[in-house]
Amino acid sequence: MRTLRPPTLAFADRPSWRHRRLDPARSSGLRLTLAATAAFLVLVPFGLLTLLVLGVWSPLHRLDGAVTDALYGYALDHPVWVTVMRIWTDVFAPMPLRAVALLVVIWLLRRGVRRLALWVTITMLVGGSLGPLLKLLVGRDRPEFLDPVASAAGYSFPSGHALNAALASGVLLVVFLPYADRGVWRVLLWVAAALLTVVTGLSRVALGVHFTSDVVGGWLLGTAVVAATTAALTTWRAPADRRVPQG
Repeated sequence: MRTLRPPTLAFADRPSWRHRRLDPARSSGLRLTLAATAAFLVLVPFGLLTLLVLGVWSPLHRLDGAVTDALYGYALDHPVWVTVMRIWTDVFAPMPLRAVALLVVIWLLRRGVRRLALWVTITMLVGGSLGPLLKLLVGRDRPEFLDPVASAAGYSFPSGHALNAALASGVLLVVFLPYADRGVWRVLLWVAAALLTVVTGLSRVALGVHFTSDVVGGWLLGTAVVAATTAALTTWRAPADRRVPQG
C-alpha cells in the first residue's frame, strides 16, 4: 500500500520568511526587505518634519528664515544667478519631468517591459498626487518679500519641485542603472540624479518661493514613494521565491 506523505513535510526544507527575507541567495526577498525598510525609515523623518512645521517649531522657523533671507539677499545682488535659477526651475518643473517620464514609459512599452513601465507611471502619479494633498492639509504659507525675485501660487510644504525631482531621479536610477554596464556610466547616472534633485530644490529656496524645510520635505517624501513602489515592484517581479517546493 502506498504511504501518503504528510502535507506538512512538503514545507520542511523551505526556510521561513524570517530567514528568506535576509538571505542573499534569495535576492528578491532581500531587495523587498531593504526597500520596505528604506521606505519606513524615510517616512519617519518626513513625519517628524511635518509635525515640526505644523507646530511652528521655533528653531526650525528661525533656520528657515535665516537661510531664505541669506539667499534672497544674494539673489538681489546677483541677477545672473537669479536668471540661472529661473531657467533651471522652469526646465525641471513637475510638468516637464512628467512629460519626460511619459516618454520613458512609452520607450519601456516598446521594449516590452510593461511592469517597469507601470511602476514608472504609478511612482510619478502617486508621488505627484501626494504633494498637492499634503500642501492643503498643512496649509503653510510661502515666504514673503517686499521685492520678490520670483513668485509661486499655492501653499509651501512640501515643495512640489523637490518632490518631483526626487521621483524623477528615482525613476532615472531604477530604469537605467541595469543598462549601465560600465562604471563610468553608473557614476554619471548617480551624478545626474544628484544634480537633478539637489539643484532643483536649491533653485526653489534661492528664488524665495520655498523654505528649506519645504524642499527637504519634498526630497524625503519623494524618496519614500520611490522606495515603497520599488518594494511593490520587487514583489511583483519575483514570484519564484513564493513557489512551494515539490515534495
